[in-house]
Amino acid sequence: MAEIGIGIVGGGYMGKAHAVAMSAVGAVFNTALRPRLEMVCATNTASAERYRVAYGFARATDDWRALVEDPAVEAIVIASPQSTHREIAEAAFTLEKPVLCEKPMGTSLADAQAMVAAAEASGAVNMVAYNYIRTPASQYARKLVAEGEIGDVTWFRGEHTEDFYSDPEAPATWRTEGQANGTIGDLAPHIFNAALALIGPIDRLIAEIETVHATRPGGTVTNDDQVQMMCRFGNGAMGQLHASRIATGRKMGYAYEVTGTKGAIRFDQEDQNAIWLYRAEGPEAERGFRKILTGPAHPDYLPFCQGPGHGTGYQDQIIIEARDFLRAIETRTPVWPTFRDGLEVVRIVETAIASSNSKSWLDVVAS
Repeated sequence: MAEIGIGIVGGGYMGKAHAVAMSAVGAVFNTALRPRLEMVCATNTASAERYRVAYGFARATDDWRALVEDPAVEAIVIASPQSTHREIAEAAFTLEKPVLCEKPMGTSLADAQAMVAAAEASGAVNMVAYNYIRTPASQYARKLVAEGEIGDVTWFRGEHTEDFYSDPEAPATWRTEGQANGTIGDLAPHIFNAALALIGPIDRLIAEIETVHATRPGGTVTNDDQVQMMCRFGNGAMGQLHASRIATGRKMGYAYEVTGTKGAIRFDQEDQNAIWLYRAEGPEAERGFRKILTGPAHPDYLPFCQGPGHGTGYQDQIIIEARDFLRAIETRTPVWPTFRDGLEVVRIVETAIASSNSKSWLDVVAS
């Protein structure tokens, strides 16, 4: 086993999740590379020191450049606001250091393109953090679709719906400012990524983006509350995608349905340890969706638990993600989704915005 020094830029919600994952991944997956929490960076010295003590880092800083340039920091996790992604990633790639970046890569298509160019010019390992698709249930769903178990896919419906802003009297915060913090920049990329992972490239789409509550106590809302989209996939399948932060009653509505010529799949992250599978076989009177509880027979479940139906949780998705990142570094083999894969999500976001503005179907043009 060999140690690898990890630096994490950002110690908040996702910074903590990545720090915990890096602390646990070696024990869970018996990885050849064992992370050492070398340095954490926050916006000020006091916050950085607080995170250092809480998460077990060796050192702390309020300067991301110091973290990136430190020789003991051998791989970097970017868990800071999207506006910082590009500059940090480019600096890391200049030093040929591996980077795991929180989704969805920068604040614009130009940012994402520049990050891909820097990653590929350096040859360093690069990966985007889309964790929800890594649950054992969704990994199994991907396997079923890829192996043709439900036949040719004809239709996909996906959503990422939450209700943290469903109350019109909830006050304005940083979340209500700027496109990157709106639903199209924050929640929608997750379900766009799921669509790409399960079905494949999207050829064209029409979208509508809406701000329902234009003002809130304390300020004006400058980004969107919800988005709806119809699309046509490269394989010919129809698609419908929806994202919302005002979906009253939905707490983690990352859900999808895949319909094929021989069967269908349903999944809902609020019941993340199960999928529903329909097979068009046997007597008609006995057909129906069957609930399958995840267990040791499903991808990446056994390292966490030997008992079927006991389940995995949110943090476990991040641990699986950390394992994949470490494996990519160890083997020098790209692990999905790379920055180039992440660019495809940003292209869909940009096309959806353009479609909503023009009120028309648009092709998702390769960049």
